[in-house]
Amino acid sequence: MTAAATASKHEVIEVGAEDLPVYCPGPKAPLWSMHPRVFLDVAHTGSTRCPYCGAEYRLKPGTVLGSHGH
Repeated sequence: MTAAATASKHEVIEVGAEDLPVYCPGPKAPLWSMHPRVFLDVAHTGSTRCPYCGAEYRLKPGTVLGSHGH
């Protein structure tokens, strides 16, 4: 992810279309903060929280998501 990759309970991580699919922990998260990888849906709601660590992932303002015909 291009956004900050370490997650704490109150951290907000802004992501863009280039970061999709969003997952936590991110590729640059420190080893001590690892938990099972979960994919998070920010496309429908604009933001979501990781159920393990509580990090909030939010779409960057103005992010345009491509349509997949749904």
